[in-house]
Amino acid sequence: MTQAQDAAERIAALRSEIDAHNYRYYVLDEPSVPDAEYDRLFRELKALEAEHPELITPDSPTQRVSGSALAAFGTIRHEVPMLSLGNAFEEQDLLDFDRRVRDGLADELGGAGHDLFGDAVSIEYTCEPKLDGLAVSLLYEHGVLVRGATRGDGTTGEDISANVRTIRNVPLKLHGAGWPEVLEVRGEVFMSKAGFEALNARAMEVGGKTFANPRNAAAGSLRQLDSKITASRPLEFCAYGYGRVEGGSLPGTQYEILQALRVWGIPISRELKLAASVQDCRSYYQDIGARRDALAYEIDGVVFKVNRIDWQRELGFRAREPRWAIAHKFPAREELTELVNVEFQVGRTGAITPVARLKPVQVGGVTVTNATLHNMDEVARLGLMIGDTVVIRRAGDVIPQVMQVVPERRPGDAQPVRVPEHCPVCGSEVERTQLIKRGKGRESVSAGAVYRCVGRLVCQAQLKQSIIHFASRRAMEIDGLGDKIVEQLVDRGLVKSPADLYALTYDQVVQLEGFAEVSTNNLLNAIAASRAPTLARFIFALGIPDVGEETAKLLARTLGSLERVQRALPEVLTYLPDIGHEVAYEIHNFFEEEHNQDVIAQLLGNGVQIQEDGGLHPEFAAYATFPDFIDKLSIPYVAATGAKNLATHFKTVEALISADWLDLSAMKGLNERAKKAVRDYFSDTLHAERARAIEAQLREFGMHWESEKQQVEGLPLAGQTWVLTGTLEAMSRDVAKGKLEFLGAKVAGSVSAKTSCVVAGPGAGSKLAKASELGVAVLDEQAFLEQLAGYGISL
Repeated sequence: MTQAQDAAERIAALRSEIDAHNYRYYVLDEPSVPDAEYDRLFRELKALEAEHPELITPDSPTQRVSGSALAAFGTIRHEVPMLSLGNAFEEQDLLDFDRRVRDGLADELGGAGHDLFGDAVSIEYTCEPKLDGLAVSLLYEHGVLVRGATRGDGTTGEDISANVRTIRNVPLKLHGAGWPEVLEVRGEVFMSKAGFEALNARAMEVGGKTFANPRNAAAGSLRQLDSKITASRPLEFCAYGYGRVEGGSLPGTQYEILQALRVWGIPISRELKLAASVQDCRSYYQDIGARRDALAYEIDGVVFKVNRIDWQRELGFRAREPRWAIAHKFPAREELTELVNVEFQVGRTGAITPVARLKPVQVGGVTVTNATLHNMDEVARLGLMIGDTVVIRRAGDVIPQVMQVVPERRPGDAQPVRVPEHCPVCGSEVERTQLIKRGKGRESVSAGAVYRCVGRLVCQAQLKQSIIHFASRRAMEIDGLGDKIVEQLVDRGLVKSPADLYALTYDQVVQLEGFAEVSTNNLLNAIAASRAPTLARFIFALGIPDVGEETAKLLARTLGSLERVQRALPEVLTYLPDIGHEVAYEIHNFFEEEHNQDVIAQLLGNGVQIQEDGGLHPEFAAYATFPDFIDKLSIPYVAATGAKNLATHFKTVEALISADWLDLSAMKGLNERAKKAVRDYFSDTLHAERARAIEAQLREFGMHWESEKQQVEGLPLAGQTWVLTGTLEAMSRDVAKGKLEFLGAKVAGSVSAKTSCVVAGPGAGSKLAKASELGVAVLDEQAFLEQLAGYGISL
């Protein structure tokens, strides 16, 4: 046997032995050798690999730290979104969660979730502590760690692969056998209390910066561009679930899956337990709450999950959280401190928000110096004065808030809190908003809780916040346009509206502080790359009050074009799911405002090309009904049943508007007071013309009850499941997904035997291989574009 062969065998034996020791130490908590012996084995392995560098492999224990510091993190798109959990703060919240689970599983439980004697059928739950750390995803392919990512916004995270490799209890290669070919493990990276104290002690010795709490220390350590710094920090990982699974399967329960991960070398919580009922969950919560301060790490609650995976799938998700899991938070921790001052900040919409400046105090391991006061109504409710002693509450990552005043400690020189008459940023007048409530034919106006600077984009605070929002990741996604750069652009007068971003020149940008040729070109290229947003991103980027990301997606998906969204009457908007009167009027008023129209025109004139479907979504064709139309007019004394009877009797809008006393007296199902209200309502010319305008727009949009009905199931791709993989060059994957959904297809994140077709762009990897293995049809981008064109869908 040659020397090289001897070395290879010894290296393999050392790696195996060191991996076994790591497993016993980090996962089983049963170290079998002293630290000195472990160190001796590690040194021997390093020496052998130094002599034979050709034998070094990525999964070697010595390769946890390697390479130079990164310039920036890349982004990772989670094919299975990393969702957040709903919260329970009171015991009743947990009981309500259990009831909802049982109701959702009524069919599986053989009834309405109750037995013949009226007692609730028990559901088995897993119980584990909710670690106060940072959620991450670890991707293993063929048992080898290939990628690590932060949760980010749940859809897109940061590539922290180099850093997670430095975490000692993260296996670079899975143990044993039986794991799927592709396995995504999800868990929490955290820092123990002892590790946190030691880290801060070392920092103080050298005059460095200390961290406020273990969570901040863990997050800051994990996001170091230099992985050598991360390696020096006492980080740990604890798995709580999984994401992608391909080329294999996992057990059928949450508990068994976690135990399988443990066998494969992945650490899980030592406090993991099974609860046979919600009563057992309550007992677990109380027990671990009593032991909370004695644990080696910080926790802020307990997570309960339905144990059976098939029941998890049956329960599904709502919004951005699963219906089968909940985080039962511990009571917030409170402290007393002094209110030193109240300052006023100006937000993106001009809202003047009071912020409490506090005498520094430790609350739940965090030094708190500021707290939210929400608005002046809250200040009045609290009876707050500057100089007061106040109770501060902090719950997890929630912004600290002032809970109450301790009046007996109020000093004699306490000062009242007054709203400034002029904006603290631009000097414009500050006015109190009006709250308009609409109902059954009338509007009531009252004073709102918000004070607002009337300076709009003249106010640099509003302008800066508007542009920061416009450029953010979920909006136009202008990479690299951070807060500090926006401040410079606004302060120098280079940007006076979001549209000005697309008119910036090289000579203007290169003069900014911290910019040179490369950074200037990078920013200009990022701005150019954002010129073709989806309609949903564009709507969200505009910053319409009360219109978040999901509402923007809804408007884009249903109405299909910016032109239709801009012109939609508020009454028409209320036909869309989850859009009430107040939001509908906010949307309509935003697009009615001349300034906003000018900004949108400038954006389009500066080369922004919105990717939109153009047509009304088939689901909403002929969506409106005549009774709904009447009901939405909010005629006094006419409820849903009366609206239905009016529609049946009069048949058309024009007949209803022109109805006289004789016509109304002849109809049944409406009392005399309601009949008088109908006549009075349409006697007002403005009401009659408004009703005609609403009907005309419903007809124009194709939503009118007489419009042609389109069956969603009759769409070309109805019932099909498509998968997008690789990089598409003609359009983003979000745009491609929207076009497929418009044609009736469901777009999934993974390939299975039920997949109808895979669209594979450059860089396609495991999904393409899986499609080939299963014989699933595959289209390249050109073929995909041709198929879209065949359905009349263009770029």
